[in-house]
Amino acid sequence: MTLEPQCPRCSAQVTTTGSEVDCPTHLRSTPLWRAATPSYESFAEHLVLSRPLPTWLPWPLPAGWQVTDFGCVGAEGAAPRAVFASCSGSSDLDGPVELTVVTEEPGVGLGARVGDVVHTDPGAEVGVGPAALHLRVEDVGLPVWPVSTAEDGEALDRAVVAGEAEGRWLWVVVRPASALLLLRDVGPLTDLSELGPPLVDTPFGTLPRSW
Repeated sequence: MTLEPQCPRCSAQVTTTGSEVDCPTHLRSTPLWRAATPSYESFAEHLVLSRPLPTWLPWPLPAGWQVTDFGCVGAEGAAPRAVFASCSGSSDLDGPVELTVVTEEPGVGLGARVGDVVHTDPGAEVGVGPAALHLRVEDVGLPVWPVSTAEDGEALDRAVVAGEAEGRWLWVVVRPASALLLLRDVGPLTDLSELGPPLVDTPFGTLPRSW
């Protein structure tokens, strides 16, 4: 297997027990299977494990961008509970940019880990007041709201927005925070598992992990 097991809620070292992982902080849980090295082979393995959940990223990728991380919270033979994927590139205004999209069932905590927020689910902030922006997800425009990344307010190294898509939480985490406006210009979030042959030409790359 080219995917490695982790705790879905933190980066602590885990031990594997059957189809679950034991975390010193979050005890026993369904593992996050994360790509050790992003590649076409590991991505194909990810797509098998993550079905039927979507693996959303902007498509087509902006020029010069690469798929740099992906993973799924699930156990073999059981329905997956969360999926994430990341892509990275650069913009003239913000320099290096990392964009991560998470879809998950309530209570999993993967989106909170990616965005380094203080609660497991987006919470009461979602749906209150005007939306930060509307994301194009497939052929639908979905509202998303800002989520605080620290007790004392928004951190500048990342922006976190969240909403609901297909009955699950949808998180989008952008690093740095100033690059959030790029979401207005990139292509719609598309389920890469439905692309078929174009996946062969998907560019993959590796970056130091930010979470």
